[in-house]
This record gives sequence, C-alpha cells and structure tokens, in this order.
Amino acid sequence: MMQLENYLRLYAGQYPDKLAVIASDASLTYASLWQEVRECAGRLMAQSLCPGHARLIRATQDAAFLVDYLATHLAGGVAVPLERDIPEGRYREIERLLDGTDIPEGIADILFTTGTTGQSKGVMISHKALLADAENLAEAQGFSPDLTFIISGPLNHIGSLSKVWPTILTGGTLHILDGLKDLNAFFSILETPGRYATFQVPAALRLLMSLANDRLAACADRIDFIETGAAPLAQADMEHLCHLLPHSRLYNTYASTETGIVCTHDYNDGLCQAGCLGRPMKHSRVFITAEGTVACQGETLMTGYVGSPEMTVSVLRDGTLYTNDRGRLDADGRLHLAGRTDDLINVGGFKVSPAEVEEAALSLPGVHDCICVGVPHPMTGHQLKLLVVLDKGVPLDKKSLARQLHAHLEAYKVPLQYEEVEAVRRTFNGKIDRKAYKINEE
Repeated sequence: MMQLENYLRLYAGQYPDKLAVIASDASLTYASLWQEVRECAGRLMAQSLCPGHARLIRATQDAAFLVDYLATHLAGGVAVPLERDIPEGRYREIERLLDGTDIPEGIADILFTTGTTGQSKGVMISHKALLADAENLAEAQGFSPDLTFIISGPLNHIGSLSKVWPTILTGGTLHILDGLKDLNAFFSILETPGRYATFQVPAALRLLMSLANDRLAACADRIDFIETGAAPLAQADMEHLCHLLPHSRLYNTYASTETGIVCTHDYNDGLCQAGCLGRPMKHSRVFITAEGTVACQGETLMTGYVGSPEMTVSVLRDGTLYTNDRGRLDADGRLHLAGRTDDLINVGGFKVSPAEVEEAALSLPGVHDCICVGVPHPMTGHQLKLLVVLDKGVPLDKKSLARQLHAHLEAYKVPLQYEEVEAVRRTFNGKIDRKAYKINEE
C-alpha cells in the first residue's frame, strides 16, 4: 500500500540536503527527517505499537510532532493528532474510546472534529484518502519542490495538516509557526527571497489586512498563493486581498474532515464571488441533492466515524457523503455555498442563513467581526440579533447598521437587535462557535 512516507524516503535519497521542515525546535533536511522518522518508528515498534493500533499525539507546532506523526504511519499505527492543550479528562475519554474499538485496515489518521454544531466525532481517514487529498491539492494549486509552505494553524485539524501532505508529496519545504501571535516571525519568512504559500482561515486573513496591510502588499511578488477555508470569506475581504496581491493565486477551498479536500477556486482569476468554491478536483465529484444540499463522492471521503457505525451510515452511504451544506452548481460546474441547513434561523416562517447576514455586515465600514443569532420573539418565534466587534474608536450606531444592511438584504433578513461585543467566539481553526451561542439562547 502506497503511503505518504514512501515519498519522504524517495526524496531523502534524491535530494538528501534539501530542507524538508523548518520549525522552532529544528530545521531538518529530507535525509535527516527520514532518519529521525525511521528511528522513531523503530522505537514505537519496540514499545509494541501494533499495526492498526491508534496512537494519540499532542499536536505541537514543531518538527518533533511531524516526526512523531510520520513515524506512527511508518510503524503501521494510526495517528490521532489532538489539541496540544486538550483537557486530561477529554484525552482519557478518547483513549478509552479507541482502546475498545476495532479500526479498519488501511486507516492512516483519526481526526476529531471541533463539534461546532454538535458532538465532536473521530473521523477515520485512510492512507488512500490522504494521498488523494495530497494529489488534489498538489495538482490544482501548483505545489512543487521550490515552494515553501507556511503552516501557522493547528496540526490536529485537516485545514493545516492537509498541507503537510502535498508538500511532502512534491518535495517542497514546510515552515511551521506557532500561530500568528508573532507577525514579525511570519513576515520575516515572506521577506526572504523565495516562493511561498500559506493557508489562513478568514479571521486570520482579516487580522493580517487590518494590522499589516502594507507589509503584506510589499511581499506580493514572493507570495505564490494563499488558500483559505473552514469558514466563509467576506466579499469585501476577497476584493481587498486581490488588490493587495494582484499576481498571487488566492484560493477558496471546499473541504471538511469527512469529505476531504474536494473543490478549490482561484478568486483572483476572474470570478471574485463570495461563496464560490470552484470545481471538484482530480479525485472528487460533487452533486446537489433534491433537498439542495451538497453531496460528495470520490477517493478523499472518510472511511467512517470511529466507534459509531450508526452515525457513519447517517451521512455516508454507497460511496456518497451527504453534507448539511446548502449549495448549487453553476453552468460551469463550480460549487457555490449558501450556509448550512442546521444553522438556519426561522423568522416568522422565513428561513434565514446567518452566514448571509454576517457576510453583508462584514462589508460595512467599521465592522471588524460579527455573528448573527436567533433570539426569542413573541410574534415571530425568533428574531435576528447581530453581535458586532467594531474597529477601534468606532461607536455602535444601531440605526445606521440597520439602514446599511437594508441596502444589501431583504427586509426579513435585517436584524432587529444589535449589541457590541469584544470578540466573537471561534474555534481553534477559525470557525464561529455557533454551538456556544445556541447554548446561551436556551
């Protein structure tokens, strides 16, 4: 069975002195990375790591994690990357779940979802799916040996972990950062001659444009591409990024832990439209169900939810993964999303997507971040409330916000209530934590 580690071994022989990974704890060439992975795999097997046995790994943002992760595969085990600060109780809960579960043959990873809309689930990803994801990205986005990919997001989530895969597949270089807390560290990489790419969630892109707009523009000639995902990117942010980086490829990607990496769209190449996720990639197919939701097929799909066959068949049947994402395909086969069915708010019989309201609000001057929630109303059952984070020094003018939103939205989609907040709660991968707000509403 072909695995990602076969490519690591190949490049260790062909390009032994080429840098494979740069991180705070070490810089490793392909030869030294392969050697450390082999030695670690040997230790794991000596410690009785059995083929198909799950191994929990705290996902630190360093080369040591990468060695641990790849060595687990090489030793025949299943890698289970977890948040590095995961509570001990949750760690033990996952440990007990995996100890009592038979894991199918050929599984590479088990990734636990963030649980923003429900219970966190362990998603089983096969070696075949992992390589299909890597090939999808490598071909569609142009990964190559001379590319340095900057990873700043958590490596226990598919958004950042999936960039490890095509980089190793193509013999590129990984540069791992511990988030964007130190913008100087991020820009010190981009300001060095080379060809760079990165994955950033929309909230991080907004941060970069807010705090380092000119510095980002100054690096335009060295930024080959930037990919975003995990949450919708506002139209205004897309247009601003296109202006800052006129020659860079800027990708919106449709992906999830369950579906794998499915579609991508360069919105700096003609169609700059929020919600457009592009065409399916090499190993993927999509169609829209009769209910208007997105269904995915192909080699990137998960094998199932660990320890939960009932939950698996509720979404994965006959080689098709049925999502809760509402979408459509345009005449050119590009996927367009319009929020999730389980996020819809019923306002007097009208179904409102909070993402649409948030998209409109984020286009307004002075609005830094926001979330639209449903609150009880005696006549309509629910009404809309917008929680906004305003730019520094901007006062909350409820009437002005409502008036401006009326120019973008139908009347029933314009919130009746407004409240200024210090921050919008988000998960570690940048998604709005809607579950937390729903709990507060009850």
